[in-house]
Amino acid sequence: MSTPKSDFLNALIERGFFHQCTDLEALDRDLTEGMVTAYIGFDCTADSLHVGSLLQIMMLRWLQKTGHKPIVLMGGGTSKVGDPSFKDEARKLLSEEDIARNKAGIQTIFDKYLSFGDGPTDAVMVDNADWLDKLEYIKFLRDYGAHFSVNRMLSFDSVKLRLDREQSLSFLEFNYMILQAYDFLELRRRYGCLLQMGGSDQWGNIVNGVELTRRVDQQTIYGLTSPLITTASGAKMGKTAQGAIWLNADRLSVYDFWQYWRNTEDGDVGRFLKLFTELPLDEIARLETLGGAEINEAKKILATEITKLCHGAEAAETAAQTAQQTFEAGAASEGLPTVEIARGEIEAGLAMVDALVQAGLAASKGEARRLIRGGGARVNDAAVSDEAATIGGDALSDDGVIKLSAGKKRHALLRAV
Repeated sequence: MSTPKSDFLNALIERGFFHQCTDLEALDRDLTEGMVTAYIGFDCTADSLHVGSLLQIMMLRWLQKTGHKPIVLMGGGTSKVGDPSFKDEARKLLSEEDIARNKAGIQTIFDKYLSFGDGPTDAVMVDNADWLDKLEYIKFLRDYGAHFSVNRMLSFDSVKLRLDREQSLSFLEFNYMILQAYDFLELRRRYGCLLQMGGSDQWGNIVNGVELTRRVDQQTIYGLTSPLITTASGAKMGKTAQGAIWLNADRLSVYDFWQYWRNTEDGDVGRFLKLFTELPLDEIARLETLGGAEINEAKKILATEITKLCHGAEAAETAAQTAQQTFEAGAASEGLPTVEIARGEIEAGLAMVDALVQAGLAASKGEARRLIRGGGARVNDAAVSDEAATIGGDALSDDGVIKLSAGKKRHALLRAV
């Protein structure tokens, strides 16, 4: 189609969020003629979301910024089943208590990105357990089962890839797409929701909801997906050797979050500025032209702008200042991730491999030894090459801290208590 008329679709396309839509022209017309309610679902599989969900959160933010109403659907019900989409094996089944705890942790992040309330475009948060927990199995099968073709369900990539690899797909997981389709039907009935958005891996599940609503209620609704985001080198977004990049500060320090974006590959800077910040496109175009050492300034802007949205302006500026003090001034900074250790343990001689693990700079003693052998381990900026090295009280600064480093960009403090 030609350039969309709606501000929302224009923003999605210009900034790189758009992948595919069930009926782009009709959706554009509805977005232009009035307010549209749209939702994205988030299952409660952990007590924090990670940056893999940030694209969807930003889509909801742009929806609200352009005059429409976001629904954040918490998967309190679907988390009991587990989404099999593009997974090699079944998710671990969670207890009711696990799901409730995870839901509480996830909910906090959305207040940073969306405005909730009772106004026409204020966001609302709902839980699909409100209706899924009350379903009567036989009645549900009779009312909705006939509208799903097993042949069609088997043809979706999310299922087909699992079966092609001869990896087990349980009947429990197979039901997930039916439940997600029913979510869309319920949200249209309860909230007049016209649009479901999600990542490209959700396309089959979204289409099922569109078709179910058309068949059962004779209503037209839409699905829209974003592309799978990988880094310029082809790595999956948000996955690092140290683990997931969590959005909650109690799972990942603000400094480490900022530093993750500061370490963005050169080829990703412009794209990530469009997707994960609200900087104007002309300013992003200017930053994209920077080369050589100047690209590092663009990366700092990227890191600070993203961190502002997720953790607030003050925390973002503190993280940026910490980085400047650590890397440019070469000094240990109070803003670095800090681990408290008994002073007596340090004075007795703390093994370097243990220190690296306790500081979160290595996932295991074996990884710590490899780091030392590779020349990447430092104590107070001095290289450590002996795997059997210990850290003693003489390494403590006047204020009782020791700076540990893994490579040039990862640092932490040990504080004697």
